Amino acid sequence: MNTSPRAPRVLVVDDEESVRAFGERALASAGYDVVSAADGHAALRLIEHQGPFDLFLIDLMMPGMNGDELVRRLRAMEPDAKVLYFTGHADRLFTGKPILWEHEAFVEKPITTKALREAVSMLLFGHTEGRP
Repeated sequence: MNTSPRAPRVLVVDDEESVRAFGERALASAGYDVVSAADGHAALRLIEHQGPFDLFLIDLMMPGMNGDELVRRLRAMEPDAKVLYFTGHADRLFTGKPILWEHEAFVEKPITTKALREAVSMLLFGHTEGRP
């Protein structure tokens, strides 16, 4: 019987396939269970049918539904969701949202694999060393 704790589940949401693939590779190779979606609507379907997730890595600027709208809908379902905004437009993040909520952080694109893993670890575990 396997008694090791389950891998934390991360949902990566980005409309750019190369960025989704980067997030998937960076986190899966660090031991996370990673699922991805190309937009906010697909993400909501995944949350409904494949949830729960421990952390959401969400692009801010996407067609159809911006990341902040996705997070607003996500918070209606999971008020304590941990969200890491993944953006090349940090200035736009703070236009409609002057401060980040508890359990929220952001990283700017482009980012290194190490920096992404450290940011995810910090939100999930409170330190940058990865899974316990």
